[in-house]
Amino acid sequence: MSGNFLRWLPAVIVPAVVVAAVIAVPLQAGAAVDLPDKTPEQVLLLVNDSTVSTFSGTVAQSADLGLPSLDLGAGMNEVAPTGTSTGTSTGTSTGSSTVALTTALELLSGSHDFRVYAGGENRFRVQVKDRMDERDVIHNGSDVWLYDSSSNAATHLRLPPDLSAAAAEKLAELPSQLPSDLSTPSQLAERVLTELEPSTTVSVGTDARVAGRSVYQLVLTPRTTDTLVASVSIAVDAETGLPLQVTVLAVGQSTPAFQVGFTAIDFAAPEAALFDFVPPAGATVTEQAVPNLSGTVGEGGVDHSYDPSKAAGAVPIVTGTGWSSITEVPAAAVAAELGDNPMIDQLTTAVDGGRALKTSLLTVFLAGDGRVFAGAVPLARLQAAAE
Repeated sequence: MSGNFLRWLPAVIVPAVVVAAVIAVPLQAGAAVDLPDKTPEQVLLLVNDSTVSTFSGTVAQSADLGLPSLDLGAGMNEVAPTGTSTGTSTGTSTGSSTVALTTALELLSGSHDFRVYAGGENRFRVQVKDRMDERDVIHNGSDVWLYDSSSNAATHLRLPPDLSAAAAEKLAELPSQLPSDLSTPSQLAERVLTELEPSTTVSVGTDARVAGRSVYQLVLTPRTTDTLVASVSIAVDAETGLPLQVTVLAVGQSTPAFQVGFTAIDFAAPEAALFDFVPPAGATVTEQAVPNLSGTVGEGGVDHSYDPSKAAGAVPIVTGTGWSSITEVPAAAVAAELGDNPMIDQLTTAVDGGRALKTSLLTVFLAGDGRVFAGAVPLARLQAAAE
C-alpha cells in the first residue's frame, strides 16, 4: 500500500460511502456494551485479520443530504429502451444516463432496505426492495447481472479472463514493492495511522451494538475546518473484524448525513442457487461490452480492446489533500447530454461561472466550459479551482 494512497484515504472514504454504500447501520438501542479496550491500531488489525468471506443479512440505509425536492419523472417521458434481447450496448445514451441519475438520486434520498449475500470469492448479490419493485445486482464468477423488476429489464456483463489474470499478477508483485517496514500487519496499521494523522484524528469511540453484535467504533475526525465532513465512524464487529456500520456526520448537522449498515447478519454461507440468475420470461436483456485488456478480438469478431490513448484528457484530476481535496472531471469525460437533462436544472442552481449542487456533505460545480468539480468542500473552493 503506497504512501500516496494512504494520504488520500480521507478523500476516498466519503465518495465510497456515498456512491457505493452497500455493506457496512444505525446503532441499535440495547444493553450497554463494555468491550476490552483497544487502540486504533488494534482495531485496524482486527479488520485486517478478518477472514469473513460468507454472510447474508439485511441492510438499512438512510440519507439526509438536504437534496432539493425533485420530479424524478422529469425527462423520463423521452427515454427510449436502451437494450434489446440480442444486441450489445457499448455507448452512452440519454436514456441510460437519465435512468442512472434517477437511481442514484433515489438511493441518496430517504431510507432504503437491502438484502445482501456474500458467497465467497466472486459471489455476491444485493437486492434493493422498494414497495412492490426489486432491483438486483448479482456477481457470480465471470457473470454480472443487473435486473430491475419494475421494467423487467436486465443488463449482463461477462468479465473477460484477462481482468482477473491482470489483478492476480498485480497482487503477486505487491509484496516486493512494499517498503520493508510494512512486512507485518501491525507495521501496516501503524503506517496507516501515521499517514492519516496530519489530516485526521483517529480514535476509538464508545463501544456499541449493531445488528445485535458488539462493535468497536473507529472514529475519523478531520483536523481541518475546510470540509463539510464532521466525522466518519466505522463500527467493527468485535468478534470477526467485519465492518458493520458507517456513519457520516456533516458539519452543522445534528443527524447523520449518511448512515448505512446491517440490521441483521448471519455468517453461514448462503445457498449457491442465490447467485444463479436467469432473466424472467419477457425480460429485455442488454449485453454490455467490457473492455478487453488482452487486446484480442472478442466474441462475434467485435474488438472492445481498451485503448489508453483514447482516455487522454478524460481522466479525473485530484487537487488538494485529505478531506478538502477536489476532483475535477474534464469536459471530454462528461456525457454530452448532461446539460440537456431536465433533472440537472432541478438539482442545481445558477451561480457565478456555472451551476451548482450543494448538499450537507458534498458540493458539485458544473463549470460553464463543461468541466465538473466535486468535493466535500464549500462551493467557493470549487469555483476557485475552476479559475
